[in-house]
Amino acid sequence: MLDGILQGLGTAMMPINIFMVIVGCFVGTFIGMLPGLGPVTAIALMIPITYGLDPASGIILMAGVYYGSMFGGSTSSILINTPGCSASMITAIDGYPLACKGQAGKALAIAAYASFTGGTLSAIFLMVAAPLLAKVSLSFQSADYFALMVLGLSAVAAFAGKGQVLKALIMALFGIMLSTVGIDRSVGVDRFTFGLPDLRDGFSFLLLAMATFALAEILMTVLRPGKDTSKEEASKIQQLGSLKLSKAEVKEIAPPIVRSSVLGFLIGVLPGAGATIASFMAYGAERNFASKRRQEEFGKGSLTGVAAPEAANNAASSGAFVPLLTLGIPGSGTTALMLGALIAYGIQPGPRLFMEHPDVFWSVIISMYLGNVVLLILNLPLIPYLAKILQVPRPVLIPMVLLFSLIGVYLVSFNTMDIYVMALVALIAIGLRLLDFPMAPMLLGFILGGMLEDNLRRALVINDGSLSFLWERPITLGFTLVTLVMLLLPVWQWWQARRTPAASLQSDPT
Repeated sequence: MLDGILQGLGTAMMPINIFMVIVGCFVGTFIGMLPGLGPVTAIALMIPITYGLDPASGIILMAGVYYGSMFGGSTSSILINTPGCSASMITAIDGYPLACKGQAGKALAIAAYASFTGGTLSAIFLMVAAPLLAKVSLSFQSADYFALMVLGLSAVAAFAGKGQVLKALIMALFGIMLSTVGIDRSVGVDRFTFGLPDLRDGFSFLLLAMATFALAEILMTVLRPGKDTSKEEASKIQQLGSLKLSKAEVKEIAPPIVRSSVLGFLIGVLPGAGATIASFMAYGAERNFASKRRQEEFGKGSLTGVAAPEAANNAASSGAFVPLLTLGIPGSGTTALMLGALIAYGIQPGPRLFMEHPDVFWSVIISMYLGNVVLLILNLPLIPYLAKILQVPRPVLIPMVLLFSLIGVYLVSFNTMDIYVMALVALIAIGLRLLDFPMAPMLLGFILGGMLEDNLRRALVINDGSLSFLWERPITLGFTLVTLVMLLLPVWQWWQARRTPAASLQSDPT
């Protein structure tokens, strides 16, 4: 192992590979900032370029683009409430309110520090524990994945305001319903397509994310009364604010960043989980860990609400390389493209990659740490310039965001039907937002719906239709118990809140 690390270090420190890291990080950051494009598009654009490079340099370039786009995706989420990619969608929940308070610079700085910490810690974990974590990943069965998906859905309370847990659960169920539209992958029959061939492939996550966040935000901005666009508020939004964090703020965000980095890496290791689920679960976990006073800040400009998902999604990006490099199983759509690139180079990812191509394996891991350093150096000085996006006049900014959103959705399928569906979903989202329904639980339900159904079906087939799989395996039982605790916690808090006023009335006879 030590010989392999030294060989990888020598490969990663070659001038051409350091240049590839810098180029990949810069290109990835830029593409990640464009709403709707994200890491999949960025990697797809890089594949033709890598054909003329040797395998180590090509994979290092694509890896740099990957976590560079994850790093840059938070910028548009914070500044214009339009996620650059699905994994940075949660960052918009608290990042955009911070920008509206004149603290855009602080939000971008926290995102940069959290991304750097998450990426660095996950690179260290990847170097030390990749073979062991590959075995853990292989031990997961359908029942365990089903319990993990249910646990993820139980985090919807994190996206609900006070007394709105029921609304969040309704939206999560609505998202699961949307995930069932299209061809049933197991039976091959159409479901809920209403005879429309264009719906046979179902909805794409990017379509729903862009419709509920970007397009709905644009329409809400246009429809808002004139008082919302007053000069006073506009100047407040355009203020960059200080990039410096006080000791109290550092103390507040440091533990969540470390916890979210570990959680994000572990979720990234699981094939099919990915950075989006990691950011959702990290946000939910940190809101549940927070004190009651801190919980009320979530959704209104919480520093932890920005730090936790950013640390988690960058850590999950590195974690996704564990199943890719050690098992040959892509952990996300982006790593699936990288798997194809490796095979095109004549390299078969798997257990023998350690021995047959140690230069590729270890140089990619070492380049991840170098890439995070490069990203921090690149992005912190750029924050004052990135924040100038807020100073673009709305008549110019709104059509630009609309253009990038529509192009991003269209490039996924090249189907004009998606544009019509996007507009319809945006109108529905506006109605739900006016009724104070949260949008994030719907997207979480949509993400987990397909995996939830597939793993439940396999678990039931293996257990002859019995639900005993929920408690027969220790891993499944553990996830199930944690889910029950998370679901009962809001009920307990509600009961305690009702009990406290009653007790105070009894103790005060006046």
